[in-house]
Amino acid sequence: MKIFVSSLISGFEGFRDAARSAIRTLRHEPVMAEDFGARPDSPQIACLQGVREADVVVLILGERYGAVQPASGLSPTHEEFREARDHKPVLVFVQEGVDREPQQEAFVTEVQAWQSGYFRGGFKTADQVRDSVTRALHDYQLANATGPLDPAKLVADAEALLPRPRSNQSAGTPTLHLAIAGGPSQRLLRPAQLEARELSEFIQQEALFGASRIFDKTKGTEEAVEGDALVLRQERGAGLRLDENGKLLLSLPLEGPKDHQRSGFGLIAIIEETVVQRLSTGLAFANLMLDHIDSTQRLAHVAVAANIDVSDYLGWRTQAEQDASPNSGTMRMGGAEELEPVHLQVPRAKLRLAAHELAEDLMVGLRRQRTGERRR
Repeated sequence: MKIFVSSLISGFEGFRDAARSAIRTLRHEPVMAEDFGARPDSPQIACLQGVREADVVVLILGERYGAVQPASGLSPTHEEFREARDHKPVLVFVQEGVDREPQQEAFVTEVQAWQSGYFRGGFKTADQVRDSVTRALHDYQLANATGPLDPAKLVADAEALLPRPRSNQSAGTPTLHLAIAGGPSQRLLRPAQLEARELSEFIQQEALFGASRIFDKTKGTEEAVEGDALVLRQERGAGLRLDENGKLLLSLPLEGPKDHQRSGFGLIAIIEETVVQRLSTGLAFANLMLDHIDSTQRLAHVAVAANIDVSDYLGWRTQAEQDASPNSGTMRMGGAEELEPVHLQVPRAKLRLAAHELAEDLMVGLRRQRTGERRR
């Protein structure tokens, strides 16, 4: 593997040499700014290109922030992290026992928030850097020994979890189905762990009473193990399915909180804001489940797929449109079987740090399918 070492250079030479030694000990190729030599591009462009070409980034943070680049307002190391974080595994090591500059302290806080669950450690000496980098790279190799990530297969795995929408169904509660599959694909739970009472109790506690609860605490919950999956269900469509590979299917009813979303004949529209809220809650709940069963983030990427199981006639409206005309609307023409799932494939950390933005993007795809409109 190509391993890019990102850190302040001046005054950090000993730590960088220690990281280089660790990388070479494991027979990988260190990629370091001091080795680039003469290039037609600026050092900034050369370093960012080195990040893009690397398989893993080792980030070493000390007390000083470094010179700020005029265009970005960030130090070179900060730029390299921003370039890497959405696309590469980042192994973080933070110097201990030092008085960090305010900008560097803010940078460390940002990195540690983003990197929750990844390998990272503290250090005081160059020998500790060497040992920590060696262990982290070794652990990373073991965790990813199942093979490289296949984005197309990851999306296919997520979409395969979704139930097919029932066409021409009668009026009833529309249900959002949200599927999350992680990769590289591997087993996270042994059969005994899947059936353990502790897992079921944790899931039910969070589903009923947690900050991202997806179940109604006034209703009963049925539990079963079906094949290699733990399944929980409530009446009116709410449900959860978790398998040994950490694949998760959430079924979330789309009934809105306001009674006037219904006419005398039942629900007459899918409410856009309700879809976003359910998606946001579902993604946050999925992140919580993955953190519980895969705390070292063997699954570094996720694919998210969604569809809506709903009566064919039901239209799509914003809450403002519904409030303005609660008893009328536009019926949708065409069967549910015409609609393919919408999907996204992203680094896993985005489930935690960008759940609402992901929910909005998924909602747009679902809305366009049902309305054929592109809003400006």
